[in-house]
Amino acid sequence: MISRAPLPKICIALGLPDPARLLEHARREADSGERFLEFRLDYLPRPEDGLPVIRKFLELYPDATILATCRRHQNHGRFNGSIEEEFRILGAAVDAGARAVDVEIESAETPLAPLHLLEGKAHIILSYHNYEGTPALDPLMKRMLRVPASAYKIVTTARKPSDNLRVLSLARSYPKTPLILLAMTEMGFPTRVLCTVFGGVYTYAAPSLTEGTAAGQVMARVLRNLYRVDRPWKSPKFFGVIADPVRHSISPAVHNRALQARRVEALYLPFLVSPLQLKDFFTLAENLPLAGFSVTIPHKHRILRYLDSVDALTRQIGAVNTVFRKAGKWKGANTDADGILIPLRKRIKLPKASVLIAGNGGTARSAAFALKEAGAKLAVTGRNIDRVRALAKLVDAEALTMEQAEARFFDVLIHATPVGMWPHTENCLFSGEIPASLVFDLVYTPQETLLLKRAAAAGRKVIPGLEMFLEQAARQFEIFTGETAPRAAMERAALEALREQEEQSHLHSGRHGGSL
Repeated sequence: MISRAPLPKICIALGLPDPARLLEHARREADSGERFLEFRLDYLPRPEDGLPVIRKFLELYPDATILATCRRHQNHGRFNGSIEEEFRILGAAVDAGARAVDVEIESAETPLAPLHLLEGKAHIILSYHNYEGTPALDPLMKRMLRVPASAYKIVTTARKPSDNLRVLSLARSYPKTPLILLAMTEMGFPTRVLCTVFGGVYTYAAPSLTEGTAAGQVMARVLRNLYRVDRPWKSPKFFGVIADPVRHSISPAVHNRALQARRVEALYLPFLVSPLQLKDFFTLAENLPLAGFSVTIPHKHRILRYLDSVDALTRQIGAVNTVFRKAGKWKGANTDADGILIPLRKRIKLPKASVLIAGNGGTARSAAFALKEAGAKLAVTGRNIDRVRALAKLVDAEALTMEQAEARFFDVLIHATPVGMWPHTENCLFSGEIPASLVFDLVYTPQETLLLKRAAAAGRKVIPGLEMFLEQAARQFEIFTGETAPRAAMERAALEALREQEEQSHLHSGRHGGSL
């Protein structure tokens, strides 16, 4: 008989083309503590060759749970056999010890599908996958509920931020139905965290050393340690960061660690939002709902049109990096100014200091207005001289071409462009001499940019971008939560995240035989 014990909250998806490798990787996951694994039998040239692997693995790890899947190629799987053969393999997997099976709706709703042969022997996960987009979901649910199952898995493809909301909303519409609700792609990543938070049966994670079986999967330890998906949540608040790209952001690592340190019942998530999707994102933000979010490239200026109010300095700067909800209204603030001024004031007296700002985007504007207010003597440079002149005019600064800037020398250089940011770490905005005695690079991925390396080699004093990031993040945390920011915990989390990011970069480079 089927075990009544609930399934674990995280399932590691293993799709490997060789039985020996499947067992090897399953053992590696089990040795690291994972106890719920999906064996994609359809990845094997002969799915039957996975049956001895199930038996051997369960002999070694009898407390583990195996979910067997043999998806047909008609449903984006790799098995070329008939529906009858699919069920025969799944039945044999159950006999070998699999506690659950995944059956796609297209196979299960066929009149001759022998679904009854699996009933009572294993958890039947009835699944639907859409690799094109996110269709109307209520008709889909009605279709799926016609087939008896232990749980119902809906997996779509997120093309816009609100697709996350549409998928997760099924949990509210069908509160008594066991569901697994996911959206593929990086844009759909929030569903992989929020599925279980919203009451879903479990979520999927990628294995530690191979790619996952679906776009957007991340490793189990990230879901468990950073997002705490396997803990019980009561009524958490939700925060996040919006960016394009967003994968490189260390904000989730830093803010989630801070929330844990202050015991705030909340989660902070990354949201991939393209420049043309801000309006759609606010549909998600209103209805998830989000209590606040960080804003970075390329949205700091455009987002102003979607806010109910901003403070005076933020309005003057014309760029927002922090959005929060108060009394039902969206309010904007800019904490970049603190992130820039506080590290500088530790090292130099700003009144009358000569400062060159390289850049003309939201962060450069923040630096320009903050330093103007601090009494510095400003110059602005960058590759787009028209934009440079426009910013310089706003803050009574000199507008310099790159050639003019490199021919001068300043007390401080503030680099506020994305040049040199991961993954393009081999780039530097300045081709010649670094034109300042103190160089503050606001890029923090990587920690030591090429600009900082060259400046240090030339004997210049340097300020890494991580200092700016931590100062602005601490202020954001205080705005979001009303709690004092746990700065030491945030710094440790940032350093760990950057170190892991650099390790992943080297690993990726090694796998592909070249640099990022």
